[in-house]
Amino acid sequence: MHDIHVANKVYKLVLEYAQKTGLKIVKKVEIDLGSITEHGANISAENLEFNLKMLGRDFFPDDVQINISKVTGSDWKLVSISGD
Repeated sequence: MHDIHVANKVYKLVLEYAQKTGLKIVKKVEIDLGSITEHGANISAENLEFNLKMLGRDFFPDDVQINISKVTGSDWKLVSISGD
């Protein structure tokens, strides 16, 4: 459940980027995810994707692609956002 905190941070960055660049539809989000422990629980790619889609249910299209790559390190990085 702690994945929601990271998902919220990512979602806010996606919204900010969309507003700055004039994207009306975000079709793809790519994230690098290291080994992150928040409040004693590991952040999983599956839960992060689920929570990100839940937060963006009114903004993302149903077929949005959220690609999360596991990487070394202990942080996450928003790699790219694309759409129309």
